[in-house]
Amino acid sequence: MTTTSTRTPGLAGTAPRASRRRPLVSHGSGFLVVALAFATAMAFSTVPTPLYPLYQVRDGLPTVAVTVVFAAYAVGVAASLYLVGHLSDRFGRRRVLLLGLAAELVAAVLFLALDGLGGLVVARLVSGAGIGAVTATATAHLAELRAVARPDGPRDASAVAGLANIGGLALGPLVGGLLAQAAPAPLTTPYVAFAVLLAAAVLAAALVPETVAPAAGPYAYRPQRVAVPRSGRGTFVAAAAAAAAFAGFAVFGLFTSLTPSVLATVMHEDSRLVAGLVSAAVFASAALAQLASGRLAPARQVALAVGLTLTGLVVLAASVGFASLPGFVASAVVAGAGVGILFRGALATAGSLAEPHRRGEVLAGVFLVAYVGLAVPVLLLGLSLTVEPLRLMVVVFAAATAVLVALAAPGLARRSARG
Repeated sequence: MTTTSTRTPGLAGTAPRASRRRPLVSHGSGFLVVALAFATAMAFSTVPTPLYPLYQVRDGLPTVAVTVVFAAYAVGVAASLYLVGHLSDRFGRRRVLLLGLAAELVAAVLFLALDGLGGLVVARLVSGAGIGAVTATATAHLAELRAVARPDGPRDASAVAGLANIGGLALGPLVGGLLAQAAPAPLTTPYVAFAVLLAAAVLAAALVPETVAPAAGPYAYRPQRVAVPRSGRGTFVAAAAAAAAFAGFAVFGLFTSLTPSVLATVMHEDSRLVAGLVSAAVFASAALAQLASGRLAPARQVALAVGLTLTGLVVLAASVGFASLPGFVASAVVAGAGVGILFRGALATAGSLAEPHRRGEVLAGVFLVAYVGLAVPVLLLGLSLTVEPLRLMVVVFAAATAVLVALAAPGLARRSARG
């Protein structure tokens, strides 16, 4: 067990009073607990992906309704990041993390209790709100727990946070598709399973050491703002907003929301397991690419990430145009790898620029930009499906996203070359 002193270098503020006693869970074990809880919450957020065709049949929903349901999730995340995501800097990491995990548990219950388009929108909105509270908070908490547990060891917390985030997103559709294909009650079993896991995550996270002292005195609430030192503002905007966050999460949004519809409509493949596997592939390749590229120089990471993302988008457009299932799977793998490296760079850049007492706020800003990219393009794509065919609009989406990444590439390369 680890005993915390009244002040720990590198952490946000003084250690809270409770942490002066011997914690029930050490900082090293707490690091593992938070990483697993983070991954569980992210996995739950993508569980519905392979289930959307079942909801369409059960509730008589058109394809555009699927994008509305998905956009409700992204709106919930963005709103939560804007309103809540930065509050862990003031009230403590553990409190906000528990709030987010509890919201995910409530969302699991709502999926079981509600039906129809309205029920799906409410459940996804609550799930998004929980993820907004979890993402930036867990990322900052992991960095601070690792700093105490291994002050002289490798600082790999950002890599673990990225793996928990994107790796969790990969597990969700895989588990959801497998349970929907093999287990009874495909619209019930996945949520029951994750309700149990989320309840366990809440109980375990409640024992993790706090790393931020809740500030005393009056507090004037304000929503989230992106706070970065002026000297680093250009790097932050280029890495987080222009490429890694907005365009990257737009790619994730497409594969998370419309993969089952593309498979069924364009490629005549209606297996829920296949839909889950393809959606998982984009996130799994992102997580693996983050690990594999970690030792490359920043400029090479940017070049590799941009090249993979553009190649994946070209393959996506071609595979949908020619109704090629292998090509569609390849596009998910290649584009996912590129986006994973871009987003890892954005998190690392933001974390290095942030002052310790504002780390949660800065990371919340990164995720806020990312989830705006997740919501807006997919919602526009869904609305366009009311007047244009799915195949054409996916090609247009891929082209527009590729243009955005290509425009951001020169600025990303210049800033990475500066170190």
